[in-house]
Amino acid sequence: MKNFKQPIIIFFLIGCTCFTSLASLSLSQGIGFKNKSKTANDTSDVNRYIRNALAYFPESRKNNYMNPNIDTPELNYIDYIKANIDTAELICVENNIEFPSLLHLARAEYFFLTSDYRSSSVDATIAMKKSNSSGETDVLAKTMNFLGRYSLRTGFYQESIDYFNNSIAIAKKNKLRGIIPRNYDRLKDVYDALGNLKEFRNTLYKLIDAASKENDTVYLEIGYWRLGTSLTDKERDFSLADSLLKICLDISLIRKDTTFIALSLANLGWNNYTVKKYDSAIKYYNRSLTYSIPAKIYFISDNSFGNIGTIYRDMGDTEKSLKNYHKSIDQAKLGEDVYSLSWVYQDMSEMYLRIRDTSNAYKSYVLFKKYSDAQIKTANNQGLTDAKIRYEADTHNKEVELLSLKLRNQRLMIYGYTGLFVLILAIGILILSRAKINAKRRMSEMNRKISEVTQANLRQQMNPHFIFNTLNSIQYYMYQHDKLATNNYLTKFSSLMRKVLENSQHTSVPLRDELDALNLYMELEMIRFKDKFDYEIKVDDEIDTLLYKVPTMLIQPYVENSICHGLMPGEGKGSLKIDLKLEKEYISCTIKDNGIGREAAQEKKRKSENNHNSLGTQIATSRLDLVNALYGTSLKTIYTDLKNENGEPEGTRVEIQIPIMT
Repeated sequence: MKNFKQPIIIFFLIGCTCFTSLASLSLSQGIGFKNKSKTANDTSDVNRYIRNALAYFPESRKNNYMNPNIDTPELNYIDYIKANIDTAELICVENNIEFPSLLHLARAEYFFLTSDYRSSSVDATIAMKKSNSSGETDVLAKTMNFLGRYSLRTGFYQESIDYFNNSIAIAKKNKLRGIIPRNYDRLKDVYDALGNLKEFRNTLYKLIDAASKENDTVYLEIGYWRLGTSLTDKERDFSLADSLLKICLDISLIRKDTTFIALSLANLGWNNYTVKKYDSAIKYYNRSLTYSIPAKIYFISDNSFGNIGTIYRDMGDTEKSLKNYHKSIDQAKLGEDVYSLSWVYQDMSEMYLRIRDTSNAYKSYVLFKKYSDAQIKTANNQGLTDAKIRYEADTHNKEVELLSLKLRNQRLMIYGYTGLFVLILAIGILILSRAKINAKRRMSEMNRKISEVTQANLRQQMNPHFIFNTLNSIQYYMYQHDKLATNNYLTKFSSLMRKVLENSQHTSVPLRDELDALNLYMELEMIRFKDKFDYEIKVDDEIDTLLYKVPTMLIQPYVENSICHGLMPGEGKGSLKIDLKLEKEYISCTIKDNGIGREAAQEKKRKSENNHNSLGTQIATSRLDLVNALYGTSLKTIYTDLKNENGEPEGTRVEIQIPIMT
């Protein structure tokens, strides 16, 4: 069951994608406006064409995204934008007029729209310098807003925050309208990307306040909706969320904004579901459907049907649950919504497990995996695209810095021909030194990325290794025709798989998530081996399990070794203790068992002629070595054979030195 969080950004990204796909002509060409430029003799025409272009960018058209006023429907937006910019440039060239700062801003927006981030950065920098020196505060504030969006897109979050705050300060000082709400709307996205919930909500309160002062109903709509929605998720507040979403609904009804009416009603439904007010939740979702279905807003209608299905599932009405699940699937397929298809099939699988229909539960789970893998693949591709954009932006910044350095050095030549030889030599040495430094930095960055990719590959190897062992147990219970045990095992297994899939998307996860997955794993092993052992996990009070992070699935292979090779071959009930303590430079994770010991385990392995090596611990060791190489640490795994007073084996202790990550 899922809630809506980012539809505004979705609209913006869809708009950008559509506009970008239409770009086919260069800025040096114009369409349909050049005859007018021949008669222009002052800057008023230039400014008029520039403002025509700026009015059609997604950021400017955001307030009208549901019902845009298109003066030239026969032209594609990107062509219309480019034509106006071309005409403004042509007027400047023919009349020997210097490009104004607003034209550079329009060019920056155009290049940003067509993913030419290098050119976009250059023109934005020129616009900022010109508007600042000429005192054009309106253009300066808008340019700061653009640079904030540019920095957010290229991954420079602190720079993005600074630009937005500077734009807000300029707008407040000069009493500029329409700029402050726009900046707060974008600033909240930065804090959302950083996962800073407190500042995210504070910014939304500021957005609502600024929009109220300017009577901007669109940004009021956005602010109330996003703030109300956030309060239905982490650190929930039912009453406040209900109040805020109803305010958004009232505004949307006045504006006749179908999308936000449907979104507000849907999230009111979700808010009621979280407190188990099922009848109210269904009522809100059905009202939402009366708006989203006629408008063919599939991502809202598929979510509403899916959540109604889950509500009926929780109420025990399987027939109505399945009916709504299938409607959700139909809507999601119409909208090609892989995300909704993934979670709806997952919820269907859990419903079938509740009624012990393991066959349909398995089929639904397979479909969940299909769409979940497609979603993960899309996310990975987007991640690679974002990484490329950030790398190119960073490279461009360094090139600009190097170019600036060269220009400064060249100015020294004007001080006299007497020092020319020395000056040229100094510049040559400096450029060579800079080139070597940059080459070393690029090499270091490349090595780091190779290490990260290698670590990711090793991490991916862990999942099939672990799943294979677990499925053997499920197969065993199915052969025994033990439906209750099979259902119990499948339920725990699905929870564990969800946790493993969530964790495997990250290089490192909070320690609490790692321990949750480990607990689920050991519960499965206790069921698998008929309670042949007990386990205990102790965590040092000094360790903040939410703050500290560990490499994903690092501890589990060692625990598996202790159970399979230490405790299971032994007689009597085994004991497994896991103790985590905070040391100065690392977290010490000690795994202690009272099994047969490593020597006896090796002897059994030799006698059984089983040459299988533990893939899990090999991968974990390799990952720890990569962490050492990546962060310059010397952490290791220490094995200790435990013996009694007579020198007889009484277990094994393994200490894993885990690097401290935050």
